[in-house]
Amino acid sequence: METTSMLPVQITPLAVQDPSVLKPLDLSDAGAVPGSEVQNGDLIKVGSIMDHTKKLQNDLQKLGHKIKVHEENLRFLKTQTHNLDESILDMQVSLGKYHSASVGAAENENSNHIQTEDNTVEQILQQEKSAAGILCQLKTRHGTQASNLPLTKDVLGIVATLGKVDDDILSRVFSEYLGLETMTAIVCKTFEGVKALETYDREGGISKSTGLHGLGPSIGRHLDGRFLVICLEGLRPYVGDFVADDTQRKLALMKPRLPSGECPPGFLGFAVNMINLDISNLSYLTASGHGLRETLFYSLFSRLQVYRTRAEMLLALPCISDGALSLDGGIIRSAGVFSLGYRKDVEVRFAISSRTSNLPMEYMDIEEKLKTTIWEKERLLEDEEREKILLNHVKHNFESKRQEFVKFLAESSSYVTQQQVSAGSRNSTPR
Repeated sequence: METTSMLPVQITPLAVQDPSVLKPLDLSDAGAVPGSEVQNGDLIKVGSIMDHTKKLQNDLQKLGHKIKVHEENLRFLKTQTHNLDESILDMQVSLGKYHSASVGAAENENSNHIQTEDNTVEQILQQEKSAAGILCQLKTRHGTQASNLPLTKDVLGIVATLGKVDDDILSRVFSEYLGLETMTAIVCKTFEGVKALETYDREGGISKSTGLHGLGPSIGRHLDGRFLVICLEGLRPYVGDFVADDTQRKLALMKPRLPSGECPPGFLGFAVNMINLDISNLSYLTASGHGLRETLFYSLFSRLQVYRTRAEMLLALPCISDGALSLDGGIIRSAGVFSLGYRKDVEVRFAISSRTSNLPMEYMDIEEKLKTTIWEKERLLEDEEREKILLNHVKHNFESKRQEFVKFLAESSSYVTQQQVSAGSRNSTPR
């Protein structure tokens, strides 16, 4: 017996490609059979044709209606399955981050060292002849007063001090990817701040008495070589949506997909979303209303993907466009550009975010929810298979009924033609 799934969908009548197929013959008046006389038997036959035509038409419409029901049900189930796939992937990413954090915590315990903000500042200070070292030395000596100087009032900070990460492994791989020059780059709010850091004489030479070149000797440091400065108002910001209800305002980037449509195994997320911002840095906005994540860190990392291992990263090559990293040291700079060899620790690294004591409980909650969501997806896939079987069955019945209808219309038309010829013969016979 035919059954249909009771799903919340709006049903619309089936659109038949040839509406004339469902149009019954108009045999309700004597004009259908030419002549002034129609025999009683002929009238009975005409009535029977009309009744059966309507019955076949109604049967086709009912079957068409059922087809639409199953098609709408299938669309609904596929949408639900897609949503569950996204939820499963998000939870797997969260669990993957926890695993990486656990590995990082274990390494930290073995080395008895956790990268803190003070450690990061100390690492910058060790770069004695760097612009970042001069600014950190100035801030260390004069505190908040240093931020009010004409030279530094437009300086937001050093790249390494503007974000944190979840664990030591991420700190090391991100710092190596960016390199020392970028990690110690000075971040200015506007172009005016960039110009204040270095001035020039009439001949175009660097003025040694102004800017950072003049400030260095006054605090016992001499600036040597080039230094990188990033101007926030000059960066092209990320244009797109943000993750809903996320306090860190992470970017809603499309997850990578293999040619099969599946998300690559081992994918942990995008580097730009793995940077944690303090409240002060999170609330900072440029004059055009953009935050640090969608300006500074998006320009540094773009859509850089993070994987658990090199092997998983290499398997994901078809869907890597803006580079990738792996926790075991693999680096793909961009499509077709690889960094091979051994990992080298950069002298300046990102600080590690403080941990919460309820993280293990959170992990258990996510793991339990993941199991439930996978079970729900399996049930939906089973429902999809049942709907496909029912849909194919109804389509088969519809086609059979359609062929029966077309055949009946042809036979009815033949009968009408015969009656027309017969009636014409009777009318032409002299009385």
